Amino acid sequence: MDWQGQKHAEMLMQIFLVFSAVAAFGAGYLMRDFRLMMLIYAGGVVLTALVTVPNWPYFNRHPLKWLDPSEAEKHPKPQVSNITSSSSSKKKASKNK
Repeated sequence: MDWQGQKHAEMLMQIFLVFSAVAAFGAGYLMRDFRLMMLIYAGGVVLTALVTVPNWPYFNRHPLKWLDPSEAEKHPKPQVSNITSSSSSKKKASKNK
């Protein structure tokens, strides 16, 4: 699943859960049945999971382009630099100004 697919899946999840909650509350209120309300909401949660959890091809329409291994070897990994005492003294001097 690509980044845009994840965003779309999350949006669908929120819409489905809110819709199922409103529908469940409405049906439960009209029928005066708490069990019916919970069953409708549970059905909505299951439907939401079936739609958003699997990695459907629809969610992978914008795949990332990774470097080939041979191309990745040409570009070195960035090195973490250590903070020296001179840079910390510069920070202290700029704070005193």
